[in-house]
Amino acid sequence: MKTLLWLGLVVMMLGGLSLFVPIPRNEREGFSAGGIAIGIETQRSATVSPLVSGLIILAGAGMMIAGKRKS
Repeated sequence: MKTLLWLGLVVMMLGGLSLFVPIPRNEREGFSAGGIAIGIETQRSATVSPLVSGLIILAGAGMMIAGKRKS
């Protein structure tokens, strides 16, 4: 099945990218009363845990192997 092979390749590439590309995150804290709002908005970027990225890469490799065996 070529579809499983290509899907595994895409998943494996996404796992590799997740090691290096940070994911932006916005947080807003504050309060509002009537028409007045006071707050602070912070922005952070964090990468995915290397363990999770490794699991995604292994899952993609497993899908590629399964797709190659069926064809």
